Amino acid sequence: MEIRFENEIKAAAPGLEVLCMEADIENGDTADELWNEIERCAAAIKESTPMEKVRHRPAIDATRAAYKALGKDPNRYRPSAEALCRRAVKGLELYRTLTVIDLINLLSMASGHSIGGFDADKIDGDCLTLGVGRAGEPYEAIGRGQLNIEGLPVYRDSVGGVGTPTSDNDRTKLSPDSRRLLMTVNMYGPSEMSPEDVEAMARRLLTDYAGAKNISATYVKALS
Repeated sequence: MEIRFENEIKAAAPGLEVLCMEADIENGDTADELWNEIERCAAAIKESTPMEKVRHRPAIDATRAAYKALGKDPNRYRPSAEALCRRAVKGLELYRTLTVIDLINLLSMASGHSIGGFDADKIDGDCLTLGVGRAGEPYEAIGRGQLNIEGLPVYRDSVGGVGTPTSDNDRTKLSPDSRRLLMTVNMYGPSEMSPEDVEAMARRLLTDYAGAKNISATYVKALS
C-alpha cells in the first residue's frame, strides 16, 4: 500500500513519519494472555502518569499539536491514544473486542501513537492519501456514527475517508472475517519508544496472538 501526503499535512506536521505494516492475520477472540498484557500496560500507565500529564506524553502531545495547527480542538476530538490512556488512568476497563483491534490498542497505549487498523481487503485501490477533512465530508466512525472530521488528518482511499487519529471508519473496520491487515502507526513526533521498538513490538504481538504471516513494514515521511 502506497502512502501519500497532501501539502496541508506536510505544512501542519512536517515531522510526521508513518510506519505502514501489512500482514496476513487471524482475528478471533482476544486470548487471556493478550488481555493480561493490556491490563498490565494500563496499570503501569495509571501508576506513572497523572491525568493532567497524559496529554503531555511526547507522541500524544505531537498529535495534539498537529490538530491545533489544522484548527481542530484536540480536547473535543481526542486522539485515540490519548483517549485510551485517559481510560487507563481513570481505572476504567478497556473494551475487549477482537485480537488485532486489542493488540493495536495495546501498542497505542505503550507508544502514545494513534494507530489505524484496517481490513486491507476493504480498501479501494492500492494507495492511501493523508489529507485534511473537509466541512460536511461524510464519515461513519466506528461506534460513533457520523463524525465531524473537518480539520482532522484523514486517510482516504479512492472512495473516501477510512481513518483519522480520533477514529477509524466503519467501512474498512476489522472483523472476525478479516484476513489481511493494514496498519498505520502515525508518528507525529517522538515517543518513549523508538520507531524500531514500535515495529518490533507490533511484529511480536501480531505473531504471538494473531498468527501473522508475510509481515511487511515500510516507513514514509511527510517531508523526505
